[in-house]
Order: sequence, then structure tokens, then C-alpha cells
Amino acid sequence: MQATPRIFPIGIQDFEQLRTLNNVYVDKTDLVYQLVKSNHTCFLSRPRRFGKSLLLSTLRAYFEGKKHLFEGLAMEQLETEWTAHPVLHISFAGSKYIEVKNLQALLNDTLAGWEAIYGSSPTEETFNLRFKGVIRRACEQTGQQVVVLIDEYDSPILSAMGASMEERRTELRGIMRDFFSPLKDSGVYIRFLFLTGITKFSQLSIFSELNHLENISMLPDYSSICGITETELLTQFKPDIAALAARNGETYEEACAHLKQLYDGYHFCENTEEIYNPYSIINVLKNRKYDSYWYSTATPTFLIELLKHSNLIPEELEGCKAVADDFNTAIDTLTDPIPVLYQSGYLTIKNYRNGIYTLGYPNDEVRIGFVRSLIPSVIGSDVQKSSMSIIAMAEALDTGDVETCMKRMRAFIASIPYERKSDNESRAELIFYMLFTLMGQFTQTQVPTAIGRADVVIKNRQYIYIFEIKVHGTADDALEQIERQHYAVPYETDPRQVVRIGVTYDAQTRGITDWKVER
Repeated sequence: MQATPRIFPIGIQDFEQLRTLNNVYVDKTDLVYQLVKSNHTCFLSRPRRFGKSLLLSTLRAYFEGKKHLFEGLAMEQLETEWTAHPVLHISFAGSKYIEVKNLQALLNDTLAGWEAIYGSSPTEETFNLRFKGVIRRACEQTGQQVVVLIDEYDSPILSAMGASMEERRTELRGIMRDFFSPLKDSGVYIRFLFLTGITKFSQLSIFSELNHLENISMLPDYSSICGITETELLTQFKPDIAALAARNGETYEEACAHLKQLYDGYHFCENTEEIYNPYSIINVLKNRKYDSYWYSTATPTFLIELLKHSNLIPEELEGCKAVADDFNTAIDTLTDPIPVLYQSGYLTIKNYRNGIYTLGYPNDEVRIGFVRSLIPSVIGSDVQKSSMSIIAMAEALDTGDVETCMKRMRAFIASIPYERKSDNESRAELIFYMLFTLMGQFTQTQVPTAIGRADVVIKNRQYIYIFEIKVHGTADDALEQIERQHYAVPYETDPRQVVRIGVTYDAQTRGITDWKVER
């Protein structure tokens, strides 16, 4: 008899609906219990589509005393006294804040809904007075302190990033500061206050009065409260991984490695277990198809604006450094993209030592998606129109056919508008990096060895390619440098074949003119 297929919660962020429909759920209720018993007011930053809304919905169900929803979960054994509290839950995630009136309408509609339950007063005309009155009356009428849950609090401000929208951003910030101002003065009525977002609350100057909010975003105790750990993946999704492997002609071990390369790698604290992107994992196991799920849900507008102003070079982000104070920098001026790229999920913690964080792309889904989003601004080429050429280059490298790859690459670079190309090696390296990344190859630039740095190193299952690019010199000069600087020495024990490629990039025509290959 065929087993009943598992139901994956695609598009479901409501805990009650998820449990009622018997959807797959990774039990985080032990961490929820720890959170509510150890904290009074706190904030959690996580990237979009990382489970923040589901977490708040779980908190709501818990505080509303819906014990039946937690049957079979850790919470059922942990909680012995279930008390129903009035819960005020607002999400800023689902609206578009094209105009200030959109935020005003959301707040007014939310307050009206609460006032329909707990009453209103004719003297409460402003958002902050109405919110303050609702909190007080909810507590007095129920005899229980209020729980306030605020999801994606920073969405309105982030929708108005960029110098051209400074005036609207100032208006939005003023409205939100007014709405949230009662949260501090109403502390006697509040049992639990929890906020989620992408950026740390101090960055947007909305909660200047709420200096008592505890930021749990980078605390080891809560590093896995959103997302899926490797242990959870391998224990709770084993049959789904097996089905994925069978559909794609892989062994179980190969499928695990594939999932890790594409969707794993997030660290929200130093020295903690890596986290898989939950949105991508749920989708790939349901569809049994590898794809760019999280990145394809659209890069936030504020990040596109940030990328335009920062002149980022994508390979420089791998291994960039930061200290704790960097994550508290205001983002309004768009001067430092690193903290926002980290909090948005495009970078993650790779290492931590002596107070310094080393950051990098968490996985291939993010790295390839990030490069793809920069293609129009860097080389002025439509990626979709060039996809057949890029696929052909990738296939050539997979089979060791360097000549075909280089001929197609020469043609591709020749199609880039002249003004977008440069007469220096670093620009050529950037173009190489972006092309190879889009091919899906594991690409590194300026790879250090004992006495030098290789321009580009590419690794796949069968080959390791070492590229040296010469703007002033010949392909022979480039090959000689690979040998002289011992760029191939680190790979002498690697079973893959090492292929050395010297490339000449002409400064006047700004294109590839020659190449030579040694195996």
C-alpha cells in the first residue's frame, strides 16, 4: 500500500492552519518555550522568507492558550500551565508602501479591528493614543497582561530606501514612531513584546525609547529558532531526500551534498551549527527539483537601490570583514552595504576570531543569484538572452573542452558594450568571475599561494582550471607566471586534472585576443 504523501506548507505561515492541515512542521517549540520563559521584550532579525511569520504565529497560538495545537510537540511536555492572554498581532509584510497613506490605512484598519473587540474612546484620536488605549483595555477586560507581536516592522522604511525618497522615509518613520511609542509606557500591561524584521531596530531610529529591547538575533541559544539545521534535515526529511535523489538520478549521499551546496551555510552566531534556508528546502523537497527558490522570490527593492550606489564587486564580498559595531550602522545613507547584506541573508558569518567576523556567501543559490542581479549594471547584458551561450561554456568546461569554452567566451565579451569594459586586469577578472559563476562553476579570484595570487581558479568534478589574465603581455607570459608562482602546487594531491590557461586581454579592443592551454 502506497504511503500517504507528506504535505509541505508552501505559502502557509499560520501555525494553526499548518497544524490543522497536518503539514510538515520542524518542531521549534522547545526554543519558543525557552524564549517566552526567559524574556519579556525582544527582537529577532532574520532574512525574508526565513520563518519569522510562522514563529510569531506559533507565539500567538501559545499565548492564546491553544494547547491542542501543540499535541505531539516539545511544548506539550514543557508547559504545565496554559494561560490565555489577549494578543495584539500586526504584520507589515503584506503591504506595499508606495505612498504614506498606505501605512496610515494599515494602522487604522488594524486599530479598528482591535477596538471592535476591546472598545475605543472619542478622545483617542492619534495612532499612539488609540494603541495605548487598546493595550490598557485589553488587559483590564481580560484580567491578563497583553502580548504584542510585530512582524517585519521595518518593511515600510525599507520600501523607501534611496536618496530620492528621503522625505517619504522621514514621514514613514514619524508615523511608526508615533504608533509604537506606547509600548514603553504601557509596560505594566504587557506580558510579552516581540518584534521581527530584517534590520536591527536601532538602525532606523523608530524605537529610540525602547532601549530595553533585547536583541536575540546573534545569541547562540536562538541561532536555530528559524531555519532548518542539518540534524533536523537528516532526521526529519530522510524519506523526502531519498525521493529527491531518485527523481534526479543521484545517490542519497549525493542529494545531501547537493542540498548543502545550494541551500545550507547560514550562521547567525559564531561557532554554531549551520542553518539551511527553510523556504528553499521545503520547495525543493516538495517539487523534487533543484532550483533557485529563495532568490527567485524577488530581491527587495531597497537592496537593489543599495547595490546601485555601492559599486560592489561580488568576489570581494567573499571573505570581507566586520566587527559587531558594524551591524549597528544606520542604513539610510547607503554608505556601507555589508551589514544590510548580512541581515538580508546575502552574506553570512563564515568565521569569528578576536572580535572580527569574516563574512561570505552562504551557498550557491545566493552567490549565483547575487551575481545574476548585478549582470545588467556591470556588463550591460541580458542574462536570459545570453543563457544558451553561458550553458554552452559550462558544458565545455565540464567535459574539459577549453577551446570551445574560450571561443564562446571571446564572443560573449565582444558583445559587451565598449564603455562597460575596462583596460585593466581587475575588470577582466570581474567579468570572468561573473560568467563562470553564472555557469554554475565554483569560481575564485585572486587565490593566494605561497608566493603569489592566481587570477581565477575554477573547480568542477573532473577538472581544476587555473586562469592567468594578461593585459600587458602574452598568453605564454601568463602560463610562465602560473609555473613560476607555483599556482598549481596546492592541487598536486587532488585527483582532478589541473588545467593551466594563459589569456591575453587586449587593452585597446577590450576583449580576449589569445589563449594557450597546458595540461
